[in-house]
Amino acid sequence: MAILDALKNKKNEEPEEKKVSKSVKKTKEVVEESNSDKIQQKNKVLQNVLKHPRITEKAAILAEKNAYTFEIDPQANKIDVARAIKKVYNVEPVRVNIIKLPAKRVIVRGKRGVKSAVKKAIVYLKEGDKIEFV
Repeated sequence: MAILDALKNKKNEEPEEKKVSKSVKKTKEVVEESNSDKIQQKNKVLQNVLKHPRITEKAAILAEKNAYTFEIDPQANKIDVARAIKKVYNVEPVRVNIIKLPAKRVIVRGKRGVKSAVKKAIVYLKEGDKIEFV
């Protein structure tokens, strides 16, 4: 009986090895799918990093010096802004500065209000590069 049990165990071991290889393939597929999902999410995030260009008198003066100002997402960092600029405008930023403007209390026509907080980025480009806001 012991000999028959040993033979049965050998027969049972072979299908388990096949099952393991199938599960490995499945995990590889899951990893590949999750990587593609991460890439898609990253592209969506990069598109949402830049809200819009900040067009002010100071921004116009900076634009003459090849520095452009954008309002950005509050969770964005310098690396995200640089990647978004490269993707959207096809130019390589040399330097990125980020400034947080806090919310302020204001009184307009006797009524109290709050000016919302803003996070802005100043993007410096090489001399030959330009960004057009048309």
